[in-house]
Amino acid sequence: MPIREPPPSSLNTSQPGFRSLEGEYDDLWAKDLRSKFEELLRTKQQNELGRPRYLTGPQPPRECSSLSNSRVHASESPSPKTPQLPDYQPSTSNNSYSDVPPSYTSLLAMPGIPSPPVDSQSQRCRNLLISLSLVPTKYENPGLLDEALQVVPLDQIYGEADEESGVLQAQAESMGDGREPEWGYQDCVIRALLRWFNRSFFNWVGYRPPCQICLSPTIAQGETVPAPLELAYGALRVELYQCSASKCGAYERFPRYGDVWRLLQTRKGRTGEWVNVFTMFCRALGSRARWVWNAEENVWTEVYSEMQKRWIHIDVCQEAWDNPKLYTERWRKKLSYCIAFSNEGATDVTRRYVRKAEHALQRDRCPEQVLLHVINDIRRLRRSNMSTVERFRLEKEDSREEKELRGYILASIAQSAVSNLRLMDLSVNSSNHSHAADEQKLPTELSSERLASRRSGTQEMVACRGENGLHHLPSRDPPQ
Repeated sequence: MPIREPPPSSLNTSQPGFRSLEGEYDDLWAKDLRSKFEELLRTKQQNELGRPRYLTGPQPPRECSSLSNSRVHASESPSPKTPQLPDYQPSTSNNSYSDVPPSYTSLLAMPGIPSPPVDSQSQRCRNLLISLSLVPTKYENPGLLDEALQVVPLDQIYGEADEESGVLQAQAESMGDGREPEWGYQDCVIRALLRWFNRSFFNWVGYRPPCQICLSPTIAQGETVPAPLELAYGALRVELYQCSASKCGAYERFPRYGDVWRLLQTRKGRTGEWVNVFTMFCRALGSRARWVWNAEENVWTEVYSEMQKRWIHIDVCQEAWDNPKLYTERWRKKLSYCIAFSNEGATDVTRRYVRKAEHALQRDRCPEQVLLHVINDIRRLRRSNMSTVERFRLEKEDSREEKELRGYILASIAQSAVSNLRLMDLSVNSSNHSHAADEQKLPTELSSERLASRRSGTQEMVACRGENGLHHLPSRDPPQ
């Protein structure tokens, strides 16, 4: 519905943040209007939750308890100035939440309203996300990007990109229907960069690195205090190892550097170091890149494809391209939070990597309204110096990505429903076709290629982290 402008006689031009020149309004007026609108929605939602049942009309039986519980929770609000969320209570001594879902009718017509943190646990989550959002801002240093271009073999990268782009173009033209190639030229550039980085440039540090003196295996001794020079390069912790040879016994230090300048010199590390440097290289070659943080101690990269008009998953340690199901369906890991950060803001991309309920962990660091509020704060901060046209373009892109993420969930629900129907059909015919039903029941993910375990790290580390693809495999037994 288009917004109707109020008549000039009803506008108070003396209010701050207002400018009336041929019907124009400034940003302060728009911000104030938005805050009033959000406050109005919060008040309406709380009134809807606290309204007696005979005023809201009949409701399904399963919603009665939710409505009564929500009404009690809303009535215990300590102060009208403190925003209370209808489905969240501040953490108590045992750090547990009491989730009381609001009535379905109130959520049906009410959008999710970002809410600031109201308790200490939510505030800690906000501080964590704000600090993580600073990581990709370091990639915008012009001197650092120039240094990266001196390291990357540009002739090799662009040569491979030209060859692959030509092959994709020929394949698209051979179809004869005027279709575009699957990947654009810049996508081929990043794919070539991925291969070179993984195979030739960066080195993986194992969990028992060899001794630099006698090359014997080492034994982990825990962590030690960083040296002043290591602290200067962003190493907040240092792993200490001792040579297992009795005649040597030398110590090896492994500083976990966070400074990309230093990592360009050492060219070694584990997942954090690999992703840190590779994401910066993507920025140096002109691509829009994201640094994705996962709460289960993992990170990876996303690069925007202008051809596909979407963000592409990249795991540089596994040399994986556009494979967002890698962690849940191949490694059989469960994930909670996946937040993507860039110089343009932050986005909750968990739905891109967690498509099924059995792959999801509980998200209990803060309420979803608080998470949305923090993400919006990061976006406003990163886009404050952008032009109005650029901000509008990014907002449209955010809406398109939100539609994409919702589509993943809908597709997963539809696929689950179809799978359940197939299993029911197999169980009906199992008495006559038990062997055939067993073959049909096995999903395609059970192939050796699809269930390949993590390639980086030792087998002991992969098994300890549950990333070997051997957990929670579907049963191979025939249906009963």
